[in-house]
Amino acid sequence: MNRGRTGGPVGTTGRNGAVRRRDEEGAFRVARSRAARRLLLAGLLVAAAVVTSGCSLADLPRYGWPLSASVQGEKLQHLWSGMFTAALVVGVIVWGLMFWCFIVYRKRRNSPLYPKQTRENLPVEMVYTAVPFLMVAVIFYFGVTVQNDALKMNPNPDVTVNVTAFKWGWDFGYQGTTVPSGGEVHTIGTSDEVPVLVLPNNKTIEYVLSSKDVVHSFWVPAFDFKRDVFPDPAKNNTDNRFQTTLQHEGAWVGHCAELCGTYHSAMNFEVRSVPDDIYAAYISAREEGLDMSAALTKVGHSHPNCGALCSPTATTTYPLTTNRQSKAPAIVPANVGSNDN
Repeated sequence: MNRGRTGGPVGTTGRNGAVRRRDEEGAFRVARSRAARRLLLAGLLVAAAVVTSGCSLADLPRYGWPLSASVQGEKLQHLWSGMFTAALVVGVIVWGLMFWCFIVYRKRRNSPLYPKQTRENLPVEMVYTAVPFLMVAVIFYFGVTVQNDALKMNPNPDVTVNVTAFKWGWDFGYQGTTVPSGGEVHTIGTSDEVPVLVLPNNKTIEYVLSSKDVVHSFWVPAFDFKRDVFPDPAKNNTDNRFQTTLQHEGAWVGHCAELCGTYHSAMNFEVRSVPDDIYAAYISAREEGLDMSAALTKVGHSHPNCGALCSPTATTTYPLTTNRQSKAPAIVPANVGSNDN
């Protein structure tokens, strides 16, 4: 038998060399795979650091969430933006790992029919089990924290409004006010006039809800909040109070969000957030005995810059027809839509 320089059979030496080359190539691929994983992880960490450095929840995109009129609603928007961003980050990581596996472990020429089979990997399985629980715990913590913050009550609100729902309208009473005939200032909606709830800007407003008949629901979409209105809150064991702080001037439509009868869709109202001086002038005019429209007209004359905020009628909605036999749509007043908010 021919022998090589080492004294061994030539055929054996060739096979050993081929085995060594395969082992070296395998070790190189493993090392390259580990290096790729480290680079991927480092890239993700660097990207996360760049994205989150110097950013606050207010800097995140809104992801379709509308501009909120209240401070409490803005906190909910921050929670939404944070969760949406976190979901995108998790999605990018998962997609990155998927495509990395597709590329690194794709079938190559002269590769075996099946790659190396791994029966179990306890550390990875523990991580895949723990991470979802951790994510749920984080979401639960921030969800409860923001909810408690949004529902937090100031013991000394600046304005307290009694909101009384009835079929099919609203009665807004301002606590602490008086009128010449006795009692508080009230704004009551009718089938011909939408009630306008005038409130001061950047003040804590408390709403005390009750119903005269069936269950209604007080909902202002711009507040990002609604609450059911029950006939007897104490006996029904319901929390009939909540607070908002309106963070900018404007006018917003409100609705009844609980199907309450024939003219449920007609139970609209309007909320206006105005500067302190205009609010004070409006309440003063109401305490003189003027009704809502007359008081707003008077304030508009004394404050020419008030604009649509002093319109004597609602600018975001209008009375709906109560004629059930009518085939024509309700006529939209010219001033509706004059307020861009």
